Amino acid sequence: MQSAPVQSAEFTTTVVHHRMCARFELPAWLRRLRGDRDGLSLDADGLRVRLGPFVVSTPLGNLAGAEVSGPYRAFRVFGARLSLADRGLTLGTSTRRGVCIRFHEPVPGIEPFGLVRHPGLTVTVAEPELVAETINAVAAPSSGRP
Repeated sequence: MQSAPVQSAEFTTTVVHHRMCARFELPAWLRRLRGDRDGLSLDADGLRVRLGPFVVSTPLGNLAGAEVSGPYRAFRVFGARLSLADRGLTLGTSTRRGVCIRFHEPVPGIEPFGLVRHPGLTVTVAEPELVAETINAVAAPSSGRP
């Protein structure tokens, strides 16, 4: 995925030229059972993450940054989990490593009505370094947002 900042006197826009997809780290038999429905995609329309019935989406301008994190404890990672400390959401399938994505404005995700909003999202994708690097490249031009 390539992104190119376009400078203007008033703002910076990031143009996303390619689409990036990352799969959740799942055993092969479960990946075949689940199909291609679950994963992370990032394109000009924004970020979308899906794990089962849980879906998080946000425009590119709402991405504040990302970093690789982990390893995780098994009882804290599998499935969807809400952090009571900061309302962050985890969509996890592996204890190894993942990506913590931060948002400028909290996003809905854990429940279908959007009442609970999350300032961050941790996902255990198979390519955490690539996902973090790409999100940071997209988020950097918008870091000076008002």
